[in-house]
Amino acid sequence: MKVLVTGGAGFIGSNLVEDLVRSGEDVIVLDDFSTGSLENLKAVQKQVQIVRAPCQRLLELKLPEVKKIFHLGIPSSSPMYRDNPVLVGEAIGGFVNVFELARRNQARVVYASTSSLYRSCPTPHREDSISEPFDFYTEARIAMERLARVYYDLHGVSSVGMRFFSVYGPHERAKGRYANNISQFLWAMREDKPPEIYGDGEQTRDFVYVSDVVRACLRAADSDLGCEVINVGTGRQTSFNRVIELLNKELGKSIKPVYVPNPVKNYVYHTCADLTKARKLLGYEPTVPLEEGIRRLAALEE
Repeated sequence: MKVLVTGGAGFIGSNLVEDLVRSGEDVIVLDDFSTGSLENLKAVQKQVQIVRAPCQRLLELKLPEVKKIFHLGIPSSSPMYRDNPVLVGEAIGGFVNVFELARRNQARVVYASTSSLYRSCPTPHREDSISEPFDFYTEARIAMERLARVYYDLHGVSSVGMRFFSVYGPHERAKGRYANNISQFLWAMREDKPPEIYGDGEQTRDFVYVSDVVRACLRAADSDLGCEVINVGTGRQTSFNRVIELLNKELGKSIKPVYVPNPVKNYVYHTCADLTKARKLLGYEPTVPLEEGIRRLAALEE
């Protein structure tokens, strides 16, 4: 059975592809390489079919029949949409193409959503809470979740939207300035440069290691859920200041961050996942503590 991974050369996608290949799956990677790279796939490149194209062209490619689709090929950072609001239409258009393919193939879809849509909601964030409109990126994701429900109600397309929290881990280099804060802090500190932090550094994130995210996606793909959205995080929140402490400890350094005024009007200050639904529906439990995740990432980045 063939499996399609859109964005499979990107950060989360390439980690997922590696796991699928290890499990013996026949994988097709679709990627336009805007924030992905062949370097991310070097361990499995000879074992997968790679198609260089955007999701907007998916239906004209005449791909082999697939029964599982992991749709991760969606621009995944709020600044991308601030810089180019047209991405909203492109992302939704690509999403519709993915679900049209799923309808034709009677395939299950697991797709990337985001914790950013909780913005001003109290923590821990529950799936039945969504913030008021504030951001192009989050509005696109909310529209996708609603479209997934339409495809389920009209055509029986089963899907699970994964509301990723702050995912970090290997294969982020190609994302550059859109990479997770942990990775960007690590890259700067390796060069003895002080990381830049907005505000006082007491903002918090629910940092989740990419291997836990991959495991959650695989469980969602193997589930019998009809149409759901599920948080994927750790249920713990950590300040940026604490992340700097952990990185200094791991690197054997004592670099202090530079604090700058926050220029972002709709900045999200705190995120923390309520995992009740993930535990109940997927049997999901995070397994990589932040200290261990940072240790793994630092070792890989040497």
